[in-house]
Amino acid sequence: MTLVNIWNQYQCMVTFNLSRSASYFESGIGRGMGFRDSNQDILGFVHQIPERARERILDLAATQLEDGGSYHQYQPLTKKGNNEIGDKFNDDPLWLILSAAAYIKETGDFNILEEVPFDNDPRTSASLFEHLKRSFYHVVGNLGPHGLPLIGRADWNDCLNLNCFSSTPDESFQTTANREGRVAESVLIAGMFVFIGPEFVRLCEYMGFDEEAVKADAHVRKMKHTVMKYGYDGQWFLRAYDDSGNKVGSSENEEGRIYIEPQGFCVMAGIGLDNGAAVRALDSVRKYLDTPYGLVLLNPAYTKYYINLGEISTYPPGYKENAGIFCHNNPWIMAAETVIGRGDAAFEYYSKICPAYLEEDSDIRRMEPYAYCQMIAGKDSSRYGEAKNSWLTGAAAWNFVAVSQWILGIKPGYDGLAIDPCIPAAWDGFSVRRFFRGAEYKIVVKNPGHVSKGVGNLFVDGNEFIGNVLPVFNDGREHEVLVVMGND
Repeated sequence: MTLVNIWNQYQCMVTFNLSRSASYFESGIGRGMGFRDSNQDILGFVHQIPERARERILDLAATQLEDGGSYHQYQPLTKKGNNEIGDKFNDDPLWLILSAAAYIKETGDFNILEEVPFDNDPRTSASLFEHLKRSFYHVVGNLGPHGLPLIGRADWNDCLNLNCFSSTPDESFQTTANREGRVAESVLIAGMFVFIGPEFVRLCEYMGFDEEAVKADAHVRKMKHTVMKYGYDGQWFLRAYDDSGNKVGSSENEEGRIYIEPQGFCVMAGIGLDNGAAVRALDSVRKYLDTPYGLVLLNPAYTKYYINLGEISTYPPGYKENAGIFCHNNPWIMAAETVIGRGDAAFEYYSKICPAYLEEDSDIRRMEPYAYCQMIAGKDSSRYGEAKNSWLTGAAAWNFVAVSQWILGIKPGYDGLAIDPCIPAAWDGFSVRRFFRGAEYKIVVKNPGHVSKGVGNLFVDGNEFIGNVLPVFNDGREHEVLVVMGND
């Protein structure tokens, strides 16, 4: 566990400090700090130095635009956004909600919802809550023909550029707002919205904005229904629709039939849990994306250029977004597996890309055995298993979140510290020391029945405790917590 306790958290700190602005693998200071990147980095760092996470969240919010969109990148010294990127990446605003929620859950500090300008213009100052509201409604206000979110230039996958103008556009796929096309839709953003949107709903409730909470919750529920109606392909979730209304990541496609990203986020969001769709999606991940070195981003790899897909089909098969193994999105599948209670699968996927488990393959991996990398060459590559772009990657934060919050199940919440492990059935248990809001929780988890998920009994300081959300003690003391797994 040295990697979880030391190296992974150290990498989270390094990545938080530098984002992607200074790297052997990126373009250095000319690139600046990514809005999406930096918000995700906070997820793995916020428990270490919350004060610095707070400052970063406010810096990020100050670069946001008044319509709820954001500059994709900004310079750390000037705090000014880079407008040369072009069209907006429409996933960006949602990450601000997720990082702000993570900070408030960790600290209980609702005072962060204070005055912050838009685009660093003091004349446009508004509360951080208003920023989060505009982030939420940036999705609601930018929906495509199927009611799924418009992708913009791209979503998390920068290289999936679906808004190429087709030579014979289908008029039924033109919106009133934009008759020139650009109506490509993202199922990933839809899954993110259903996963992250409830955080905004909870914040509305805590702020006393009950009417707003009800309204926002209705949008989330509607999107969940829309994903199942238009975003599910029978055995897995679609990736997107291009700007001509063609499916991407579908069994109908010759190449790129299944993508990893929506399978993770849609199941994390609870989509398809009631009808078997979630299980089928993760079974398809196992069948089509799994390799000894991790899960490839898509399958089959693209072998030629597709103008309607853009940059993703320009990479050689097995590299980067074209069926490489992205260590950033593998944790989304780990988390998704815990949602359906498959702790063995979650930890198997974790161990396949965890550097500590790969030292014996160093001749193939060719990367530090203590740091996560951005990607590993996939099965279609001649250098299959070789790692690339270490250190400054969102893989650091997401792998830490996956193992600490979803597998070990120690998850900060608004009301306390939730305990919900999902581990390999063979484990006898584990122990964790967690500092949380002014107290130390010494947690011992026992698994006598060798189950993967479920809290049977829980004791705090020797007394039986009902539920699995530990209270906020904030008393500077140590508290002994015993968790006995079983049927919940």
